[in-house]
Amino acid sequence: MLSIILVASIAVAVVLGYKTKINTGFFCIAFAYLIGCFGMGIKTKELISFWPVSTMFVILSVSLFYNFAAVNGTLEKMSASLLYMCRRFPGMLPFALFFVAVVLSVMGAAYFTVLAFLAPITILICEEAKMDKLTGAVAINCGALAGGNFPTSNLGVIFRGLADTAFEASPDVAAVETFGMEMKIFLFSVLFSLVLVTIFRFGFKENRNIGKGVTFKKPEAFTKDQKITLSLMMIMMVVVLIFPLMQILMPGNAAIQYISSKVDVGLVAIVFAVIALLLKLAPQKEALAKIPWNTIVMIAGAGMLIAVAVEAGTIDALSTWIGSNVPKPLVPIAFSIVGAIMSFFSSTTGVVAPALFPLIPNLAASAGLTFSALFACTIIGAQSSAISPFSSGGSLILGSTPKEEDRNMLFNRLLMVAVPISVLFGAVYNFALAMVL
Repeated sequence: MLSIILVASIAVAVVLGYKTKINTGFFCIAFAYLIGCFGMGIKTKELISFWPVSTMFVILSVSLFYNFAAVNGTLEKMSASLLYMCRRFPGMLPFALFFVAVVLSVMGAAYFTVLAFLAPITILICEEAKMDKLTGAVAINCGALAGGNFPTSNLGVIFRGLADTAFEASPDVAAVETFGMEMKIFLFSVLFSLVLVTIFRFGFKENRNIGKGVTFKKPEAFTKDQKITLSLMMIMMVVVLIFPLMQILMPGNAAIQYISSKVDVGLVAIVFAVIALLLKLAPQKEALAKIPWNTIVMIAGAGMLIAVAVEAGTIDALSTWIGSNVPKPLVPIAFSIVGAIMSFFSSTTGVVAPALFPLIPNLAASAGLTFSALFACTIIGAQSSAISPFSSGGSLILGSTPKEEDRNMLFNRLLMVAVPISVLFGAVYNFALAMVL
């Protein structure tokens, strides 16, 4: 009964936020308090500890640093440069953005890092090239997620570890080599993403005039402050990437392991924000004013309510029910949709994968499915809803949209257009994938 109430409260919070235009995060916090403290007996201090400090800090710190680039015109110049490079084929801009995101993720950049870097640039490119902002958002989100599934990338390493643990907990099932399996998942996710970007590129009338009437003038040279800002952005990217990459190349090196464990994109961003302040690359007041507080409250509040649901065993109960009640041929679709629902508010790595991966080895064996197919269905399904404005991807994109009017419109389209299309196509794609494999 409690699990039903929690699921219903999540749905009610979304509806109330949409109808009243009040930040959904506030409703989520209220429900988390009422259900958690009075319905479950959770202590108030424990409930407050559910506040996702890490996620909130990353969004705040990364957006603060990139706000300097937004305020002093560096991002605008960068977008103009990319536009100029694509002047002969402007219609391919969504795919160019997608592949840039894939490359950055494959190189080791975390999902947050890629979106934080590309989202502000993408929004500006969409405005200047007359491209649908929703298409641009889907392109970079898909690219960041698909590239992250590479076996040596941030998400790929996590998924391989969780898969290994799942096989260890299922001694009756012969384990598989997870590196090769993750490579298949990477290729499956790239194909899924390319088709999805194509659907958005050619399926919306807003994209019929990409590049039409745009002069594609050669951008002016970067100013001194803009060159310094650009250099800081590149250096920050290197700092975030270099040690995880070195750890992959030299896994036994204790010094590299130590330094890599201390490198956090949020903390690194704060250091570079301080450097930007000392160099006076932009006024502090303007940089602080652009921090997306509404987005931070929304995703943090949703995280609190999801944490209460995890504490109540709602996620575990849902996972167990799937394994016991869903017909075997429909298991891929079930895992895809459930993963999408769970990821709508939460993290694929933090909630979905740990909850569903342990079920996969035995369930795949009994259903006659390949392990790679069911693992891929779970990951792709979960990632299909990561564009949700309540999840990390959608929230970062919204936070990078400077105009309040555009942000509200994009919020509605992410929720009512992007998520349904992505999740539905993900379910169909995953079913076909499971049948073929």
